[in-house]
Amino acid sequence: MVIILDIHDKETRSKIMKAIKSRDTKPELIVRKLLYQNGFRFRIYPGELPGKPDIWMIKWNAVIFINGCFWHMHECEKFHLPDSRQEFWQNKLNSNRIRDQIKIEELKTYGIRILTIWECALIGKGKLNDTILLTLFKTWLLSGKAEAEIDSGGLTINQR
Repeated sequence: MVIILDIHDKETRSKIMKAIKSRDTKPELIVRKLLYQNGFRFRIYPGELPGKPDIWMIKWNAVIFINGCFWHMHECEKFHLPDSRQEFWQNKLNSNRIRDQIKIEELKTYGIRILTIWECALIGKGKLNDTILLTLFKTWLLSGKAEAEIDSGGLTINQR
């Protein structure tokens, strides 16, 4: 087994990591544009809700999280644990996953519906086209179900 070490020094790696955006990412802009063009109105980054959802649809009492497959450990072709500093990354990404679940449970106690749209559904080889994405979104929205996910494989309604 070959372990590839980081090719950047600590300062350069830190600068690169700080440049990664947490708001207005390409996947977020894709979803927001699609919803807006199809008559759905929403607020972005509502500060009063736990978990900092990306989109808040007040009329539907629903939030949308648009998650990066790497940062939230989605089990798809876009995620793989880095070869270097595996223990650090495992702990970091596991804590992201635990925090996500706590915030989702908190939102559910308020009766807020939650949709998670994964990056793999929006960009890359397995991305869904706009018509399919919109159909899956509307299916969940009109179903009245509390929680669901959309990824490159389609819509999954969570029965938790």
